[in-house]
Amino acid sequence: MENPTRVGKYELEQYLGGSMSRVYRARDSVLGRRVALKVLSEAGMADAETKARFLQEARVASSIRHENIIGVYDFGEEWGRPYIVMEFVEGESLRDAIRNGHLGDLRTRLKIAIEIGRAVDHIHSRKIIHRDLKPENIHVDSEGKARLMDFGIAKAEGVALTRAGYTLGTPYYMPPEQVLGKPLSPQADVYAFGIVLYELLTGVRPVGGESSGPGSSVEQIFQIILTKPLDLTPLKALKVPRALETLIERCTAKDAAHRPAGLGEVCTELQRILETAPPKITPPKVVASALPKLIQRLPRILRTNTGLILLASSGVVLAMILLFELLRLVRAI
Repeated sequence: MENPTRVGKYELEQYLGGSMSRVYRARDSVLGRRVALKVLSEAGMADAETKARFLQEARVASSIRHENIIGVYDFGEEWGRPYIVMEFVEGESLRDAIRNGHLGDLRTRLKIAIEIGRAVDHIHSRKIIHRDLKPENIHVDSEGKARLMDFGIAKAEGVALTRAGYTLGTPYYMPPEQVLGKPLSPQADVYAFGIVLYELLTGVRPVGGESSGPGSSVEQIFQIILTKPLDLTPLKALKVPRALETLIERCTAKDAAHRPAGLGEVCTELQRILETAPPKITPPKVVASALPKLIQRLPRILRTNTGLILLASSGVVLAMILLFELLRLVRAI
């Protein structure tokens, strides 16, 4: 039953999205408060490891209390399917906030970064590694406060849920040791935080973004992570403080031993940079991704290099004709 109207005491009001698990805005019929409810889908139930990770998320997230982490109120099972009940917060994901240009100037973005860093540092103090830190797993509420969420593949000390030879996580934010399938430490989250910070400031991903070419395969992305140094050009173009560039370089060092010892140290440095940062640096809105999507909608013959050149040439000719006609009309007047 993919679209129920009620789960236990929770009345489902709106489907919000999901695939292996489905998320709804819901209302607690006993307490009267609005919540977010995540229930495992049929596809998720069919995979034993997915179900195990879902239950692990419920256990991990329900044990954490922090002002910058989405709280978990309850979890249980209905029709043989597990569900998690979470705090419902108005706002948008950090991914959408970046895309929509809702993040403000450099100082505002640094404050968001510090809140994210403190949240991850807190789970590290509980011996938990997030392992999938990315803009989609960070929520920015209506007041601009950042909240960490989604502990679907978070790993608590002494718990193993990963299949042998199988890598979990999102490729763009994986450190080299995760790509290679090595044991992970909190430094894996430090690396991912550095990539998120880069994207938070520039609006583009340093790995698998425009510089990597559209449609980069997972293998190509992994090769970049393992061998290619981070491109700091977008940061330099924004003229961010040099100390901020250096911090991002350190966080994303390919050798985990060369990264900061923890995100507490990173947040202390970010706070120092915040106190002296110029307030007027405002990263541009993300518009670069629109062109590849537009090109993909063109007929196949026009998506070749020759076709694109002909299309551009036709545009120039058309513009010249319009300009000529405009000049002729002005002279006639």
